[in-house]
Amino acid sequence: MYKDLLTLAQKVGAEAGALLMDRPQAFEIESKSTAIDIATQMDKKAETFIVESLLAARPNDGMIGEEGASIESTSGITWVIDPLDGTVNYFYGLPGWNVSIAAKDKDGAIAGVVTAPTINSTWWATRGGGAFYNGHSIKCNDPIELDRALIATGFQYDVAYRLTQLEDFAKLVPIVRDIRRNGAAAVDLCHVAMGALDGYYEAGLKEWDWSAGGLVAREAGAIFKQYGDSPMAISMAAGPHLHAELEALLGFTA
Repeated sequence: MYKDLLTLAQKVGAEAGALLMDRPQAFEIESKSTAIDIATQMDKKAETFIVESLLAARPNDGMIGEEGASIESTSGITWVIDPLDGTVNYFYGLPGWNVSIAAKDKDGAIAGVVTAPTINSTWWATRGGGAFYNGHSIKCNDPIELDRALIATGFQYDVAYRLTQLEDFAKLVPIVRDIRRNGAAAVDLCHVAMGALDGYYEAGLKEWDWSAGGLVAREAGAIFKQYGDSPMAISMAAGPHLHAELEALLGFTA
């Protein structure tokens, strides 16, 4: 069953990515949680396409989508969809935005696909089946010491929360190799999985941000955990050794 779910997610993710590559000349912008948290007509168009495609193949499955899709499952499987992760990158014409699709059961994600067409990258994983990048098996970097670690992060759209995030940022800057802010959570998690990053943490992610990428990271040997409560719950992924060092430095407790 995992294989069928994975194959469907790969197909629909690739098709949604192709749809999004036809970038419009003008954008219709809608603010969400804050004025700088935006959705475009393409976010909504991609989510509609993904939901309709998944339901056409599996009409009894549930749906959870960033742009409002909400359908109860009668099959035991629910799809968790971010139709355009990295909307700001997409809006500005920057690379790395992606389509993130995961299928979950009562115990969590069982299949996940992250498709990033601007960087010719697709990652996928199934529970217990390992993680893959463009068809090749991947593993996270481990062990990595803090002073050799390349870390990625991101910042809340609600600027009121950014001061707290800057405190964590300030603890890391004098110690680690360097820090990146790439702009798309699912790709950052997948970059940890393949060793293009050593670690990643971010506050305020939603389930659709981390469902597919978190599964890819775990199946690649990384630890993926969450700390604290919404809206500032922190998600963090890294190899086991670095993960423990980051927990200690940043004071994260589950």
